[in-house]
Amino acid sequence: MKQRTRLWIAAGLLLLALVVVGVVLQAINQLVWQLSAVLPYGLVGPVVALLLLALALLLAQLAWPWLRGLGRGGARGPGQAAGARPPAEPPGNRREAAARQLEAIDQTLERVRDAVERQALQERQQRMAAELERGDLVIVVFGSGSCGKTSLIRALLRQLVGEVGAPMGVTERSSRYRLRLKGLRRAVWLVDTPGILEAGDAGQQRERLARTQASRADLLLLLVDGDLRATEFQVLETLAGLGKRLLLVLNKCDLRGEQEEQRLLALLRRRCSALLAPEDVLPASAAPQSVPMPGGRPLQPAPEVAALLRRLAALLHAEGEELIADNLLLQCRQLGEASRQLLAEQRRADADAVVERYSWIGAAVLAVTPLPGVDLLGAAAVNAQMVVEIAKVYGVNLSRQNAQELALSVGRTLAGLGLVKGGVSLVSAALSLSLPALVVSRAIQAVSAAWLTRVAGQSFITYFERDQDWGDGGMQEVVQRHYDLGRRDGDLRRFLAEAFRRVVEPLRQQERQLPPRPGA
Repeated sequence: MKQRTRLWIAAGLLLLALVVVGVVLQAINQLVWQLSAVLPYGLVGPVVALLLLALALLLAQLAWPWLRGLGRGGARGPGQAAGARPPAEPPGNRREAAARQLEAIDQTLERVRDAVERQALQERQQRMAAELERGDLVIVVFGSGSCGKTSLIRALLRQLVGEVGAPMGVTERSSRYRLRLKGLRRAVWLVDTPGILEAGDAGQQRERLARTQASRADLLLLLVDGDLRATEFQVLETLAGLGKRLLLVLNKCDLRGEQEEQRLLALLRRRCSALLAPEDVLPASAAPQSVPMPGGRPLQPAPEVAALLRRLAALLHAEGEELIADNLLLQCRQLGEASRQLLAEQRRADADAVVERYSWIGAAVLAVTPLPGVDLLGAAAVNAQMVVEIAKVYGVNLSRQNAQELALSVGRTLAGLGLVKGGVSLVSAALSLSLPALVVSRAIQAVSAAWLTRVAGQSFITYFERDQDWGDGGMQEVVQRHYDLGRRDGDLRRFLAEAFRRVVEPLRQQERQLPPRPGA
């Protein structure tokens, strides 16, 4: 059935094409006949050829924009971001995703003007790029000061590389130990962090250092010596929230019987079921208590870390590369967010400067040539060129026509919400001037226009910060919110102080320089 339908469609299209060709040939033939009646026979052919060529060029010119847009997957709209590219293919794996993130960060940093901030972010980016190519696996151990972190590190090192030195004692700084595991291409770093959950300024400083190490780790170990206290559970939630692989280790199992150990492990697995898989909650005894021996030296049992070692080996061999890629991807996202935030702050400052400039330009114009009524202030306060310049700050190519439409929409919104008259009333009440009535009227119009320009300008900034979207509440909600923000005591006071300096004082000086009126 489908095949027969296709044949009928093809036949219809062919018949239509023959009809069109016949009509065109008939029109050409008629044109030749008419031209031969008024032109010498030798000129008919060249004239017809020129007419056909001109028609072909006209059709090509009309069709070219459509064909170019079709070839590019659609022409860019008038308000689309400059330099926009078609969507790229999704990354094949996490390493490729991290590499793309680093490239995107490069493009963002190129637009950051603050040299110090840019250099700091570039150094972080270069470090991450190096880790992506040849970095080692980093395992960071966390826990309170008395849970046995240092002893666990010693036990793991002894099992992996043989004897280690004397006891390391209380860790006040981050200590790092590098080792190689058989069958693993990358080296492994074991990082012993300062104790967390300790009181005082020193304890808080050590905790900040520990959290910094957590942000750079590929695999996290949280060590506890019993059921999780409320503060320890908060630490567990924070570490799990980093988006990295996390193991919970119950240490000092030698101090309790086997049944008590199993009960505690089951309790921890149940409490942490939303954060960890059951196999990621493990027992250990990093430094078992010595056993007294009658008539001899006490017996020192060997550390019991076999379950933890097996789990670490399985994770590192099966997921080592993915752990590194996950960590780097997370760090890339954090760095990308930091660079975007820096760029957003720079853009905000530039856009604020544009709004500030146009506020006082409009005020100066109205101070010289006031409008016949306040109803026109809404349109006068919104300048299309200001919209174009704000759009350019945010990397958007906006045509003059589209900017004019946006400006008119916001101007109508200011008037429709009653904000024009409200702004004039607000400024009139705030300005207490001992000047002639005409000068006072000019000052109120000029200052009101400057204030309304600020409201409109801040609304446009919000619009472009949201990728040309007014949000769920629409334009009215954005404009009303910035109007209300501008009315706050501190903001209004600062604005009025600037208005006195830029508008009122020049008008006052101008009034003093005028010759006295007759009869005055």
